[in-house]
Amino acid sequence: MKSGTGTRSNTGLWALAVGSIGVVYGDIGTSPLYAFHEAIIAASGPGHYEAIRRGREALARGNVLGVLSLILWALIIVVTLKYVLILLRADNNGEGGTLTLMALASRAVGRIAKAAAIVALLGIISAALFYGDAVITPALSVLSAIEGLDVATPAFHSYVVPLTILILLVLFAMQSRGTAKVAALFGPVMVVWFVAIAVPGLGWIAADPGVLWAFNPFYGIYFLLDHGMIALYTLGAVFLAVTGAEALYADLGHFGRGPIQVAWLGLVLPSLAINYLGQGAVVLAHPRAIENPFFLLYPGWLTIPAVVLAAIATVIASQAVITGAYSLTSQAIQLGLLPRLEIRHTSAQQAGQIYMPRVNLLLLIGVLLLVALFRSSSALASAYGIAVTGTMVVTGMMAFIVIWRMWRWSPIAAAALMVPFLFIDLTFLSANLLKVVEGGWVPLALGGLVMLVMYTWRRGTKLLYDKTRRLETPLDDLVRILERKPPQRVAGTAVFLTSDPKSAPTALLHSLKHYKVLHEKNVILSVETTHTPRVDSSRRVRIEPVGSTFMRVLLRFGYMETPNIPRALAIARKLGWHFDIMSTSFFLSRRALRPTPNSGMPRWQDRMFIWLARSANDATDYFQIPTDRVVEVGTQVTI
Repeated sequence: MKSGTGTRSNTGLWALAVGSIGVVYGDIGTSPLYAFHEAIIAASGPGHYEAIRRGREALARGNVLGVLSLILWALIIVVTLKYVLILLRADNNGEGGTLTLMALASRAVGRIAKAAAIVALLGIISAALFYGDAVITPALSVLSAIEGLDVATPAFHSYVVPLTILILLVLFAMQSRGTAKVAALFGPVMVVWFVAIAVPGLGWIAADPGVLWAFNPFYGIYFLLDHGMIALYTLGAVFLAVTGAEALYADLGHFGRGPIQVAWLGLVLPSLAINYLGQGAVVLAHPRAIENPFFLLYPGWLTIPAVVLAAIATVIASQAVITGAYSLTSQAIQLGLLPRLEIRHTSAQQAGQIYMPRVNLLLLIGVLLLVALFRSSSALASAYGIAVTGTMVVTGMMAFIVIWRMWRWSPIAAAALMVPFLFIDLTFLSANLLKVVEGGWVPLALGGLVMLVMYTWRRGTKLLYDKTRRLETPLDDLVRILERKPPQRVAGTAVFLTSDPKSAPTALLHSLKHYKVLHEKNVILSVETTHTPRVDSSRRVRIEPVGSTFMRVLLRFGYMETPNIPRALAIARKLGWHFDIMSTSFFLSRRALRPTPNSGMPRWQDRMFIWLARSANDATDYFQIPTDRVVEVGTQVTI
């Protein structure tokens, strides 16, 4: 189902809208647990929090209205205008997300080498920063929910971190079973969550209707102009209210533009606004509530049920981010940014339901380390925001390229649309960079490491391809020689996998050298990843004869598809190739890489690339080729 195209029944629209609430809005929907709390502490200024918490100082009404105004207008401008109304229209055959936008921008700049390199770099940066978000979100969300136990009774304080770790261990352990069975519950549970955070907010707004003045942007602007550096620190905390906005775009293909927009405008935005206004009314009436304004919205007897519901909501939010990390990694592999990793499909019905063991383990280690190191949501909130703001800035840059080059807008009109959003995103990024020492270095370090891995893999792969291409024999020349002086033939079909269909594969040359025989039919097979998310079956296979006993076969897969060579080759029957898996042997080259002084990369980067290549998942498994039909030929290559 493509976003923005075709017609849907009202029933289908509402069902998809409810589903999107469970998957798309988990992260931003749980932001009220900590966003206002951190923002009002920052706005109060250093040294005042403890005095306010103990009741020795009151909160300035102007500060509270200023913070509320900044949060509300951040939701309106950043989320509603930029993502819901503009970026959701920048779809690639109905799909969205950071790497989708990179694919669109790459297609837009075409073969302009420098522009293509810049777009690739932007894609690497945004993808790398996402992993920082994917590690911090589960840790911060679950920890902030369990901290509600402190509101019920301080006796639970020592159990907050252990209980958080236990919940996270169970969450990550369940990933291998898939989420297809429980995903249907995500939407209804999150609908209950949004209603549950709005209802108490309404009560507190009714007690102090003056908080509605926060919709006047004057209060936010005045606060920024009047408070200097404190305002900038506050902006960094205000940004916590819009983290998760990228999920709107990333999950476009799952639900479509209409349902995501209906869910946001009809339920999510109103519920968030009401809850934040309610928290503002709480701290104005009871300054001591600054300690945990979210849970103090509720009467004492509802605190424990609210904590339980919050824990469930944060698990759902974490699940969406973890699933997003799997999806992003799979796309990055297809686009040549990461080596092949094991992908397990956990649902026979939904191709997008995947599990990646190595990614799951690395995320779990990162999340547990963050919980153990920071031990509170306030400390962890300092590490949050930098990765997301960085991603938003990069998304805005790539969106400008797409609007200009693909939508055919003039550069002035495209700039007029996107530059104001970029200015806001850069302002938020500057505010968040103030938190580098307090914990913001964590997502930066993680993002930097992932960027280095992606760059090294992309660069090393290109150098290796260029080197082997120079050494390989042109396929057409080899075929002419073999047909002029044919070696002994054996029955069956040999399929040689190669990344360069114009050159003779190494496996073919070594097979001739050692076995001195040739199969009756020989196929030079290459796999191409397109800049579209999926490829129609009519465009999946292209066959080109080379002489009487050879043919080139090109298989195309979208960057969101998992390559399945046997299934794709079955399509070739309609094109005249009578493919029989039982009489076919697949020949693959297994390269043993060795470093060389003149590789084009520093020695340490050579070693990193070699390590990445050795850790890559076996091509047989990745392309889903039956193992009993595979012959591997070893070669040694220096890089």
